[in-house]
Amino acid sequence: MIKSAGLIFILMGLFLLIPLSVWAMSAENALPDPAQEERAEKVGSELRCVVCQSESINDSQAEMAHDMRILIREKIKGGWTDDQILGYLRDRYGDFILLRPPFQTNTYVLWLLPFGFLMLAAGLLCLLFRRRARGG
Repeated sequence: MIKSAGLIFILMGLFLLIPLSVWAMSAENALPDPAQEERAEKVGSELRCVVCQSESINDSQAEMAHDMRILIREKIKGGWTDDQILGYLRDRYGDFILLRPPFQTNTYVLWLLPFGFLMLAAGLLCLLFRRRARGG
């Protein structure tokens, strides 16, 4: 019984070390210059993970997001500007890659649909209150 309890504690300790290996992997890819690393983090926070789709590539654990973080750091080392990096990835993946897509013709629905639903809900509430006020 004591041996099995010890084994359980050892296994729990090993499972707790797994997240440390993820942090170590991201630390080895970090840029030596803090200003460049900050830029890489900023650019990564503006990009959507194409696998997870609801997270930035900085927050995602997907391998594709990891590859994109490495790509961003390589481009920064190569002297690219933030806009050049975002433009490169946007050309490759489309506006979908941006967590905040631009307001342009092909994204009008994306930007205006929430306001349309809000107006529809407000109109339905007004109609409901009018009917109740009339006693109907």
